[in-house]
Amino acid sequence: QVDLVESGGGLVQSGGSLRLSCTASGLSVGTHYIGWFRQAPDGEREAVACISTSNSGVKISDSARGRFAISRDIGKNVVYLEMRNPKPEDTGIYYCASRLGPYRECVLRPNGYDLWGQGSQVTVLS
Repeated sequence: QVDLVESGGGLVQSGGSLRLSCTASGLSVGTHYIGWFRQAPDGEREAVACISTSNSGVKISDSARGRFAISRDIGKNVVYLEMRNPKPEDTGIYYCASRLGPYRECVLRPNGYDLWGQGSQVTVLS
């Protein structure tokens, strides 16, 4: 069974830090690109960051650049999203996602993914 499970969400003070984990099963994060997305209560799902299989290339959205970082541990089959200096507007449900098949370069758009986790709530307190 192929699955993605997010963990590490919760409450964080503005200006603090938080690390989210995306644990994969049934697929390898070394051969499948992984993206992180977030969705505010009344908003659309938007891309935050992604990591490609090729040379571990990463892409960061404009809103997250300089504050968030994405990385992976192939041995543990986990992709991380490090949130530094989060702001209240970063509040939302964070999802990790992947695309099944031989795709190497990740994309920052939801329609580039066909496997999604259940999400993890992140609330940034001002």
